[in-house]
Amino acid sequence: MRLPVSAPEAAQVERPDPPTLGARLFVGMQYVLPQHLLSRGVNRLARVRFRPVKNALIGAFVRGFRPQMHEAAEPDPLAYASFNEFFTRALKPDARAIATDADAVASPVDGTVSQIGEITGDRLIQAKGRHYSLDALLGGTPWSARFTGGAFATLYLAPYNYHRIHMPLAGTLRAAWYVPGRLFSVNATTAASVTGLFARNERVVCVFEEGSLAFAMVLVGALFVGSISTVWHGDVTPRSPRARIDLPLEPAHAPLTLPRGAEMGRFNMGSTVILLFPRGALRWRADLAPGSVIRMGEPLARLVQP
Repeated sequence: MRLPVSAPEAAQVERPDPPTLGARLFVGMQYVLPQHLLSRGVNRLARVRFRPVKNALIGAFVRGFRPQMHEAAEPDPLAYASFNEFFTRALKPDARAIATDADAVASPVDGTVSQIGEITGDRLIQAKGRHYSLDALLGGTPWSARFTGGAFATLYLAPYNYHRIHMPLAGTLRAAWYVPGRLFSVNATTAASVTGLFARNERVVCVFEEGSLAFAMVLVGALFVGSISTVWHGDVTPRSPRARIDLPLEPAHAPLTLPRGAEMGRFNMGSTVILLFPRGALRWRADLAPGSVIRMGEPLARLVQP
């Protein structure tokens, strides 16, 4: 069964708009920056516990981005022991409602829909007039065949968003791996300009199964993203050497199964999550399109009964 073509698919035949001079300079600068060195520096700075330093970092962030601290379990920004603890702060238990319908696919994050729709063969939409391949995104793996012709959603987390990542469905972890790469920014300007952006940046791929349904969550790194972690691996990035590696399925004595809405990972600084589903598995919400704002737990789609 083929999913109906949604509004984002119309962009497949469009050509990208010519970048502005400012966009060309912003993207061009990223090619020459020592991306991994800078991100490692951010990782270390974010974990500094010396009070004057961490308070200055947190204060500058709050003034610049105005995060919604009333939703946080600890609403006082300066009560956190480090900038990283502040940035990856937990929410109050009732701050988000998780979709409860049995066929609902919940948003794993707070953020903005970058792209959403069908995977056309092996091709996903990155931005207007730009595409990249599923196999390149997953780093060349047999799992690609499970999602060819399926459905995807690219969800962008801005710095001010909540940065814990949750399960869209219940699932048992079947595979996880790290794919090395660059660390370009993942904002809209860079996505419109850098060919194959999400398949070029380093990323962590986690594949889950619930019954016969497989789904993947791709956690994409970015410039100044100090770390990507899962709740069972801890910090996966930064790592050395930067080489593709299969990550252990923990705990080793039993399959890891997480319920819908459970925390599965975190970003330190803003980045992107890409959800992948097989052909005919679901229907995206009709009102979702690039630019739609979402909150963790809201329904993104409905599963299609076989």
